[in-house]
Amino acid sequence: MRALDWLLDLLYPPKCVICRRLLARGEQDICPDCFESLPNFEGEKPQVGGADGLSVTLFYEGAVRESFLRFKFSGRDFYADVYGTWMAGRIRDELGRGFDGVCWVPVSKKRRRSRGYDQSELLAKRVAKELSLPTCAALQKHAERNPQSQLKDAALRQANASGAFSVRPDADVSGKTLLLIDDIVTTGATLSECCRMLRQAGAKHIYCAAFASPRKEKER
Repeated sequence: MRALDWLLDLLYPPKCVICRRLLARGEQDICPDCFESLPNFEGEKPQVGGADGLSVTLFYEGAVRESFLRFKFSGRDFYADVYGTWMAGRIRDELGRGFDGVCWVPVSKKRRRSRGYDQSELLAKRVAKELSLPTCAALQKHAERNPQSQLKDAALRQANASGAFSVRPDADVSGKTLLLIDDIVTTGATLSECCRMLRQAGAKHIYCAAFASPRKEKER
C-alpha cells in the first residue's frame, strides 16, 4: 500500500484544496498559509425558518469561493472529505451531537446526472462519518428551477424554493432530531423550505449546517 501511495503521489501530487499549490511532505489537504487565512464565519447568520439552529463554517468569498466552484462544477468531488471534516468540527462546537441522523438538500436528478454527484450529499456523508451518525435521503427535489445563486432578492429566492422539495415516501423522519446539510446558505430560503417539509412529515427538531455563506455588505 505504501508503494501504491508513493506512486499515486508521484503521478498526482497532492495540492492545497484552496490555492492548489503543491503540498510539502507532511502537509495534508491545505497549505499552512491558506489554513491561517481561512475566513471563518462569524457574526449574524441567515434566518432559517423552522430550524432549531444553524452552523456555518466559512465565509463564501475569495479563494474559498473559487475552491468551492471547482468542487461543485469541475469534478473535485474529493474536496467533500475536507470540507465535511471542517463542517463537522464546527457542528460539534455550535450544535452538539444529539442527532438521530443526517440528511441534505438534494439537487434535481438532471443536475446530478450532469455533474455526476450531488455536492450536498457528499458533504452530508462526510459529516455523518465524522460524527458517527447514519445518513438519510429524506428529501427529493421536483422540477428544475432557476438556480438560487442567480436570484439576489430574498423574496424571489423564497418563491423559487416554494414547493420545490418534498419528503421521500420511504423516509421515516417522524419524531427524529435531524441535521440538515446544505452547501451554501445565502438568504436561508432553500433551507427554510426543506425544514417546512420535514416538519410537516413529523420531524421533532431540525438543525441546519452549511459549508459557507456570503459576507453581508455591512460586514465587508
